[in-house]
Amino acid sequence: MASYGTAALFYTMICRCLILGTECYRGGSINTFSVRTGGSVTIPCYYDSKYTQQRKFWFSEDDTFKIYTNFTNETVSVIDHPAQSLFTVTMRNLKHSGSYSCFVETDEKNNAGKSIFEAYVNVQTAPLDVSVVSSIETANEGGNISVKCLYSTQFKKDSKQWCRYKDKTCFNVGGTDTSQSSSVEISDDVRGSFTVLMSGLMLRDSGWYFCSVGDLQAPVQLTVTAAESPVTETENVGWSVSLCLKTR
Repeated sequence: MASYGTAALFYTMICRCLILGTECYRGGSINTFSVRTGGSVTIPCYYDSKYTQQRKFWFSEDDTFKIYTNFTNETVSVIDHPAQSLFTVTMRNLKHSGSYSCFVETDEKNNAGKSIFEAYVNVQTAPLDVSVVSSIETANEGGNISVKCLYSTQFKKDSKQWCRYKDKTCFNVGGTDTSQSSSVEISDDVRGSFTVLMSGLMLRDSGWYFCSVGDLQAPVQLTVTAAESPVTETENVGWSVSLCLKTR
């Protein structure tokens, strides 16, 4: 029964991605991040909305510590964002590589939890295996962004994708996709970087994405802000009349 459920989930994901005109993430189950020694990384952990009221925590598989959400100190912040069904983990001043997991607590009495995201943070000296020029992008509704993803030359033959964390749908290098109304174009210079251009952005495009090279990831947070409503000619006339009446 368990194998049937796994297979059903797999084929459901494949069908969903084909319908959307995209592909699912092709990397492994462990999400690997490259971080420079002494640097920082922010990792998003999405959860099902049914867990909104449950406690969530960040777990170190090497040091076996738990850090529950809404905790911050000099080296780590674990913050819950229930309206977005995710919590973020920011680790700073990293010195050592390690394995971690995002958990939601399913039974507080029995100390039981469910892993929703597994990560390996690879701390290394420059150059990093995979990184981005900017990990935070902001744009207006209807506008565009350009994200530059960098990779070591040893990975130039590996598959490269631009993916959305929430549903793990991806766009491939060399392709253009407009199935989501906003357009996504990806080009690879085959020398150590590929560029993602998202244009015609919509509010629903806000969220967390990642540059993928093989099994390696570099996270990017995208925020799309609502376009300001232009002042109409009628509003201008009304303001002018009001101003004239006040001056009299």
